[in-house]
Amino acid sequence: MLVLSCPATSLDLLPPSISGEYCSRIPLNLYNCATGEELSTQAAIGRHLKLLETSITNHFIQVQLCEDGYLAWLSLNDLQTLESSPKTYQHKKISRRKIESKIFDIINFTKAAMQQPNYYLWGGTIAPNYDCSGLIQAAFCASGIWLPRDSYQQEAFVKKISYDKLLPGDLIFFANNRVDHVALYLGNGYYIHSSGQDVGRNKIAIDPLSDQGDKISTYYYEKIYSFGRVMESYCPEMNSDYYRERS
Repeated sequence: MLVLSCPATSLDLLPPSISGEYCSRIPLNLYNCATGEELSTQAAIGRHLKLLETSITNHFIQVQLCEDGYLAWLSLNDLQTLESSPKTYQHKKISRRKIESKIFDIINFTKAAMQQPNYYLWGGTIAPNYDCSGLIQAAFCASGIWLPRDSYQQEAFVKKISYDKLLPGDLIFFANNRVDHVALYLGNGYYIHSSGQDVGRNKIAIDPLSDQGDKISTYYYEKIYSFGRVMESYCPEMNSDYYRERS
């Protein structure tokens, strides 16, 4: 039974779902708590999600995105934008060889995103404004390859490689107390990333992987934590340890 602290008629807007899943008909903002104070992630049109029962608080309901297992809060005002999905989301296995064939497209996605007017948006996964891991997830997703949502989750998922093994399409992770930033390696000593206003460029930009750059690129170079290679498409059911809320 759903425990409500809001009008029950809010749920009347939802059609029944045989699969137990819904799809978004419009881009959705999802929040990190039941007060809607901070954006946590976004759901593009067509993404699958589940409503988590017994979790309606104030004017929000907790949901789980099916493609990456991410937990967040949806405003009840957005329930009317959902439609029932006749089928559950099905994970598609993708080989490393297939991923390699998509690297050019993945890199081009990020470069095209950089050409649009944009700014860094915490929680952003939909053009034109992204956060760091949102840009990386969106770039791979556009080629049918799913990654976990947050940078520290992405770092835990990929295959660790050494600096001398870096190839275009590999990921670079940066850390303070823990991994909190990610970039896409372009080759020839450069990477692309969406960085914030306080310690970045407040947009998508290309920086050198070097300690000889400007103040911003040098800052990130000193924060390098690890390098990783995407070997497969992420499947939440096979990686249940990654079912974490943003913290």
